Amino acid sequence: MPDSQVKHKEATSGGEEDTHFDPGYEPDWAVISTVKKDREHVPVRDSGAVCTSWSFSLPLSELYSLRRARFSLGRNFLVLTSRGGHPLPPLHFHRGGTRELFRALQRYIILDQSPVDGRLFLAYPCDSGALSQSFDKLQLLDEGGSDLVMRFIHDPYATTFGGFSKVTNFFRAALRPPDSQVYSRTAQDPSLPPQSDEEPGFELITCGVELGPRPDVTRGQPLDKWEEFLDPEGRVKNPEKVKELVFKGGVTPPLRKEVWKFLLGFYPWNSTAKEREDILRVKTDEYFRMKVQWKSVSEEQEMRNSLLRGYRSLIERDVSRTDRHNTFFSGNDNPGLTLLHDVLMTYCMYNFDLGYVQGMSDLLSPILFVTQNEVESFWCLTGFMELLHQNFEESQEAMKHQLIQLSILLKALDPELCDFLDSQDSGSLCFCFRWLLIWFKREFSFEDILILWEVLWTRLPCDNFHLLIACSILQSQRGELIGSDHDFNTILKHINELTMKLDLQSVLRGAEAIYQQLIQCKELPIKVQQVLGLYIPSSSEEDSPDSQTSETQRLLAQSQAEAASCSSASGPTYP
Repeated sequence: MPDSQVKHKEATSGGEEDTHFDPGYEPDWAVISTVKKDREHVPVRDSGAVCTSWSFSLPLSELYSLRRARFSLGRNFLVLTSRGGHPLPPLHFHRGGTRELFRALQRYIILDQSPVDGRLFLAYPCDSGALSQSFDKLQLLDEGGSDLVMRFIHDPYATTFGGFSKVTNFFRAALRPPDSQVYSRTAQDPSLPPQSDEEPGFELITCGVELGPRPDVTRGQPLDKWEEFLDPEGRVKNPEKVKELVFKGGVTPPLRKEVWKFLLGFYPWNSTAKEREDILRVKTDEYFRMKVQWKSVSEEQEMRNSLLRGYRSLIERDVSRTDRHNTFFSGNDNPGLTLLHDVLMTYCMYNFDLGYVQGMSDLLSPILFVTQNEVESFWCLTGFMELLHQNFEESQEAMKHQLIQLSILLKALDPELCDFLDSQDSGSLCFCFRWLLIWFKREFSFEDILILWEVLWTRLPCDNFHLLIACSILQSQRGELIGSDHDFNTILKHINELTMKLDLQSVLRGAEAIYQQLIQCKELPIKVQQVLGLYIPSSSEEDSPDSQTSETQRLLAQSQAEAASCSSASGPTYP
């Protein structure tokens, strides 16, 4: 086997890393921005690899695994790990480059995808004689010879699952799961030995989920009466009924100013009218104390506070272009823009660890438009951010986790569409990033987004209903996506062109119908149940270590740790 070499070159003369995670469609739409820091280049050495500075060579016989990862929609990178367990510097590619490298490598070695991590590939030699010899030495198989090896290469599970039951954990991590019924339990194939060492909760979501027909769903009328839901002291008598009405039809514009304050937690549902007066007074005092903090900072002080100065610069830039078509924010020196600026600056004082991140002005502007009150809009924003704050955190783990959850749902609903999108190297549905980040704020008209958000704030009918909305949109575009045989660039372009062209009521009906279809499935996979918040673990599962951390979270943590250990780049930061 030739000792092939792969070379990794420095991207710039200064050794600086460029974009880390760019989720958007415009150059200025980024939650995580460029980080430029000096790096120390540490050589990597082991028995099979030599790596100095920015170049390295590795014999393919010493290659153990490749991990595909993505920093952005437009840039992929690969991390190679030698059999000595040492990760090599990451290799960055333009679109399509990783596929070309995979094709070249597969002429010399076998790359097999892990079922629990779709971006991890283990490397095996193509030398069938060596592979057969290894099997004979292990004495794991009763059969021998190259014929068995060739069957193993073409269908590893069907050929060797029984023989390799002694090393189940290794092969579960190393081999791709089949699309057939071979991986069924011993009840379906009594010849397979029982596997008591199988990990609890391990589940494969395949095309085998049989869903019933999707029901027809109708929307209701918006909530247009409020006083009838209040008792003599002003308490809301039936909060669940109110939420149900809001979910089915939204709220009429005149009532939004009052109802939103309950939906967003400014007022407790069981508070009396007198208690709400007290809450407003306390919240007003608290707000202006925080506002005074940043208003009283002198220019000289701010010159020595780069974080606050950076927040102010971002806010001023975003405020100047937020919803300018709306009369409440249009024109220069508009009082609405001043309120928007002041509320966002005060939020930095309220949550200085998070501060301000691009996209937050999009969340505040509809709230401010409805309440038209500085204090109330601020506390409604804090309630909204209780739901979304993880979307804006620096690690972006919450966003990656949501994209994985969306993939799980779409795989159960429409395996063909999910596989097609994945085959286009779409980065685990990363083109949906903006949808999930700010709950479709830029996808619908201003009036529609008011309805959509109040529907989502009810938290009905399940956890992660916004993911079902994303599924509804994707399935509504199924014919266009698959029928036109789009590649990743055209998929991204098509998704972006849906902005302001989607019919909200149709999307909401589709999302609710999807939910009804899923919950009517008697054998709904546990992973799907977990995404929807329907899964209740048994007492034994609650006591087990695996119940404390989901498999998805473990994979995310593992991927992050490996990427950090093999890259000398420092972590991303806010723009």
